[in-house]
Amino acid sequence: MGDQGVKRPSAGRTPSTPPPPAATLIQIENRQRIQPVARPAVAALVEATLQRLHCTGEIGVHLVGPKEMAQVNWDYLRHEGSTDVITFDHGSTAEHLYGECFICVADAIAQARDWQTAWPEELGRYVIHALLHLAGHDDLEPAARKVMKRRENALTRALVVESRWLRR
Repeated sequence: MGDQGVKRPSAGRTPSTPPPPAATLIQIENRQRIQPVARPAVAALVEATLQRLHCTGEIGVHLVGPKEMAQVNWDYLRHEGSTDVITFDHGSTAEHLYGECFICVADAIAQARDWQTAWPEELGRYVIHALLHLAGHDDLEPAARKVMKRRENALTRALVVESRWLRR
């Protein structure tokens, strides 16, 4: 076992040949019953966002109700109550995002009312927000939050508002 950690090229590849691009895998689970959501449209938004971010990904999106979201929020963050979106990064790189997000559809509907926008737009914003986190954006510090929000707004405008993505 003296060669542990040594990476050997695959058959037919030399050390200077880049590996083939990783495939994009997207899984959408809808476990809430508050509002029907077109899972193919959500998957298409994930794919379009990954293309705009110039990367591939293995992405899971869990559309949940407030009770399940509150449980996830407590179990992993020790925060009480439901929230709009929680993202888990499972080892993303700049070229390949790997993670999952939980999105509370009821929170998207409530926030859409508060912001006087359509709930599908808010839901799309949460998908984009989660993918930006996986791509390395952070919203904890004000300067980083401003950069992330600017990118989120631009992607939401281009991929959600103008395309009317969920109304297909």
